[in-house]
Amino acid sequence: MRYFALHGWIGIFLIIIFWFLNWFLDGLRTQWGFFPLWLGYCLTIDALVLKRRGTSLLTRSPKKYIGLFLVSAPSWWLFELFNSHLKNWQYIGKENFTNFEYALLASLSFSTVIPAVFGSAELASSFNWIKKIRIPFRLKNSSTTLLVFFTLGIFLLISILKWPDVFYPFVWITIFLLIEPFNIKRGFSSLLNFAKEGNWQPVISLSVGCLICAFFWEMWNVYSYPKWIYNLPHVNTPKLFEMPFPGYVGYIPFSFEIFTITSFVYGVTKTKLTDYLQIGQ
Repeated sequence: MRYFALHGWIGIFLIIIFWFLNWFLDGLRTQWGFFPLWLGYCLTIDALVLKRRGTSLLTRSPKKYIGLFLVSAPSWWLFELFNSHLKNWQYIGKENFTNFEYALLASLSFSTVIPAVFGSAELASSFNWIKKIRIPFRLKNSSTTLLVFFTLGIFLLISILKWPDVFYPFVWITIFLLIEPFNIKRGFSSLLNFAKEGNWQPVISLSVGCLICAFFWEMWNVYSYPKWIYNLPHVNTPKLFEMPFPGYVGYIPFSFEIFTITSFVYGVTKTKLTDYLQIGQ
């Protein structure tokens, strides 16, 4: 594919306009500027994937692509529910909105998380250096493995609730441990199905893709308003943007969690996520 798709140029236009507006306007602006900025990111990344691979999430199925936005918002609200107990981040400027306004505007912003990560993961999977990585290890998805995953997930969930200052980092892997065994039992898409074959490319692609998103999330957040800030016990400095350096590690297992959540939702609707999301080739 020698051309750059039209939706990619639209994405670049959205990024330029709303990056400027989000950083340089006075007063409240990010509540309406975040979504078009990240929609621009999603469209630009999708066009880059299309140019490199000849196929992309949007071009394979516009309907399923929109579905990613619909799954994304409630998925991130799950992490907001955890944070209501953990208090690891807070939103500066939230006080300017009613609860209804905040829920509506936040949901719109949250809807871009999964499309951005999955698009970036597909882009990462096109990198030659990722394709060349070989890990000589296989992780069987046996009944024992699934039992260990689920038991560990229950233990971490209880520990997060009981000792949040110590176990809060594990919020970024607990959901994966709890849902992944169920996905395998029901025949839904699973990262473990790749791992048992010794194919770690999906894991690496998701990790790299999410870290790419993390850079832009945190960078664009710096001069936003409203914006988020962090309070991570024991590791709150040094920082890159508002995020403490150790906090970026959490983005890696977070990518596994949104994969397993989306796989569950798609599986319930009789669709295999890995038939749509191409990060294992």
